[in-house]
Amino acid sequence: MEENKGTTIVVFSGELDKVMAAFIIANGAAAYGHKVTMFFTFWGLNTLKNESAPKVKKGFLERMFGWMMPKGPNKLALSQMNFLGAGPKLIQHVIKKHNAMTVPQLIELAEQQGINLVACTMTMDLLGIEKEEMMDGLTYAGVGAYIGDAEKANTNLFI
Repeated sequence: MEENKGTTIVVFSGELDKVMAAFIIANGAAAYGHKVTMFFTFWGLNTLKNESAPKVKKGFLERMFGWMMPKGPNKLALSQMNFLGAGPKLIQHVIKKHNAMTVPQLIELAEQQGINLVACTMTMDLLGIEKEEMMDGLTYAGVGAYIGDAEKANTNLFI
């Protein structure tokens, strides 16, 4: 019987360094032939926001969440040494200097490799995030869909 080769990653964090690590692991697993699912929930959803999304009508609380949260992978803060936004600029400089991939490039590679990028619909409802605000090509599902994929995988991570 052939061993399952699957990797699931819950991306809970919306911090640049953690999101980058999640995508590096996911892309590496896909390159090794794993079926990969990345389940984005709570602050991790900010990674998948479309930076040029149209404005959508929201209630007061939803507008406040939207105002306080970053809009897309280029706006994420660092988990350590953020320095009022200077930290991510320094990291992006280092990434460019070393010809490493940026988070948007890692997302593009993930899509090319067939990685299933799943946006948690329950969290979207809680935070007032609409599908129109998100990147194209995502899967929208609840925790049950993630559990189904995790059950079949042999590697499950929470970042």
